[in-house]
Amino acid sequence: MIVNGLQKLTLLDFPGVVACTLFTAGCDFRCPFCHNASLVYRDEGLERYSEEDILGFLRKRQGVLEGVAITGGEPLLNSDLAGFIKKIRSLGYKIKLDTNGSYPARLREIIEQGLADKVAMDIKNSKEKYGVTIGIPDYDISPVEESVNLLLNSGIDYEFRTTVTKNFHENEDFEKIGEWIKGAKAYFLQNFVDSGELIDGSVEGVSPETMSGYLETVKKYIPAAQLRGID
Repeated sequence: MIVNGLQKLTLLDFPGVVACTLFTAGCDFRCPFCHNASLVYRDEGLERYSEEDILGFLRKRQGVLEGVAITGGEPLLNSDLAGFIKKIRSLGYKIKLDTNGSYPARLREIIEQGLADKVAMDIKNSKEKYGVTIGIPDYDISPVEESVNLLLNSGIDYEFRTTVTKNFHENEDFEKIGEWIKGAKAYFLQNFVDSGELIDGSVEGVSPETMSGYLETVKKYIPAAQLRGID
C-alpha cells in the first residue's frame, strides 16, 4: 500500500507512546469540517511512500520510537492494511489506528488478529444527523453502528471522539450520542479548529462554555468523557 504522509515524531497522536504518524489518502466521507481535505480528495502533489520506504524508516528508528499511529483519510479503505500492519509489528512497534468506522469487517479482522494496541473511532453526530454531518445525506449508518458495537465489546483499548461544530451539533445530539455509546471507556469532545485546509470554509467551532455544557450532558452516560484540546 501507499502512505501519503509521514510525521516523524508525535507525542500527541498516540497518547503515552513516543510515535510517528502515517497518513493514508482517500476517504468515503465528505465531512465539511474535515481538516485534511487534500488527503480526502487524493490531491496531486501528496507525498508518496512505499511500504519499504516506511519500513526502512522504522528500522532506523528502532529503540527511539515505540509506536506508529495510522490515520487518514480513512486507513481502512486499504484492503492490504492488515498485512502492512503485520510488517510494522514485526519490528516491535505498537499500533494505534484511527477510523471513521465505515469498514467494520476490516476493523474486526485487525482486532481479532491482535494487530492494533488502540483504536480511535470518530462519532460524527447523533444517528439521525449522521448523513448530513458527513456530507452524504442518504448514508446508511449500519456499518458505523457495527463498528461501535465491536469496540464496546472487544476488550481492546479504544476511544470514541467527536469534533464539535456550531453548524452541525446541539445539546440534543449529545444526549443521543451518550445514549448510543453509554458506558464507553473513553470519549473525547474536541472543538472544531480551522486548519486552513477544509472541505467547507463556513464551519465554525463553539464557545468554551458550550463545550463544557455538552461535556456535562454526555457525562450522564459516559462518566469518563473528557474535553480534548482545551487549555
